[in-house]
Amino acid sequence: MTAYSKSIAKILDKFVDVVLVGDSMANVLYGQKNTHRISLENIIQHATSVRMGIKKSLLVVDMPKGSYKSKNLANKNAKKIIKKTNCDAVKIESNKKNFKIIEHLVKKNIPVMGHIGFTPQFNKKFKIEGQTIKEINKLLNEAQLIEEAGAFSIVLECLSPNAAKLITNKLKIPTIGIGSSLFCDGQILVTDDMLGISGFYPKFVKKYANLERIIEKAVTKYGREVKLKKFPKSNNFLYGTKHR
Repeated sequence: MTAYSKSIAKILDKFVDVVLVGDSMANVLYGQKNTHRISLENIIQHATSVRMGIKKSLLVVDMPKGSYKSKNLANKNAKKIIKKTNCDAVKIESNKKNFKIIEHLVKKNIPVMGHIGFTPQFNKKFKIEGQTIKEINKLLNEAQLIEEAGAFSIVLECLSPNAAKLITNKLKIPTIGIGSSLFCDGQILVTDDMLGISGFYPKFVKKYANLERIIEKAVTKYGREVKLKKFPKSNNFLYGTKHR
């Protein structure tokens, strides 16, 4: 699951195997239409916070768009991310030709998670990938090239069930699905989506809670009590106690 802060990461760490600091923060936190403008500094800042909440989970950090255009640039930025955040790995979206960049990073002892299918950094229009035999074979070839480059796992985003099943069966490394059926080895969701606070609910997202409504009720009650002078009460006064 995704996390962008220590408080959320601390909760997720108890229950999941991998925590991803995703460039989805562009949409979820910053209200941007896509992930293209999130910066390396944004990613590092949030990943540093997330790291403080994690004890056991694998921490993977997205490399933002434009941060891995060449081998040297990718190496420089990946090292910077790892040094500043102490993460375990970085994730790179495939543009169907950056296999050598993954290979270069792996040779530099930088663990890389791959990502194929709908890749938000490179695709402008959303569509389900792998709906024909030709498309499935292209996706399989792409996944195998990423595996050969040395990636330790691969995200399959919005692939058809047939494509996800074939790729998962053919690869030796684990597949992690998002909108790609139950045939993957694992699953990932944007935490804010599944908690019902992002406003983005495509078919592949199951809303496990309506946290937006819970927050609305709490804020409404707070506002009412402030106006009616019911908050703060005497037991909320500091009276010399240490402030947080």
